[in-house]
Amino acid sequence: MARHTDPVCKLCRREGEKLFLKGSRCLTPKCSFERRSYPPGQHGRDTQFRRGRASDYLMQLREKQKARRIYGVYERQFSRYFRKATRQVGLTGTNLLVLLETRMDNVIYRLGLADSRAQARQLVSHGHFMLNGRKIDVPSALVKPGDEITIRPQSASGTYFKQLRQDIDDRRVPAWLALDVKNLSATVKSFPAREDMDVSINEQLVVEYYSRR
Repeated sequence: MARHTDPVCKLCRREGEKLFLKGSRCLTPKCSFERRSYPPGQHGRDTQFRRGRASDYLMQLREKQKARRIYGVYERQFSRYFRKATRQVGLTGTNLLVLLETRMDNVIYRLGLADSRAQARQLVSHGHFMLNGRKIDVPSALVKPGDEITIRPQSASGTYFKQLRQDIDDRRVPAWLALDVKNLSATVKSFPAREDMDVSINEQLVVEYYSRR
């Protein structure tokens, strides 16, 4: 599978908004988007001054790309999520976001156990977590209500998780998750509702993009 090797701050600049791909750095003056909010590339600075209304297709494409980049999902996998969302009951756009939100790496990020989704993906890949008592190393695994997430005993004594116990703030945890700060364990209470997903994505544009293909 392809891997993005360029600076991720370029992705924020391309989409014209912060995607918070580098965690707490995005909240500091060091954030690249704060210093250069125009698109990357030789003509990026000129792009922001161009006149004219973007086409419907361009807006749909950009919204799809933004969703992919926020969750760190590549095109083939993203299109599979969309097809699965169309087969479920309810609004396709909301179903798509629920699938993305319930990925294991995103859940770890939402719980505050990682500073960014990229870091969460790495922690999961290295096998630091257990899902319902079993080791899991698949970041794309989907969780469901009733699932329990814990830290592997071998990892719990590591420096990272020892420091995390002191720094973690459970006030950021969304309502559909429950976090035990003392033990750094969590429970999935329900599937997320649209108002629980604080991502600046217009999912209807994503649906329209795939519907015209």
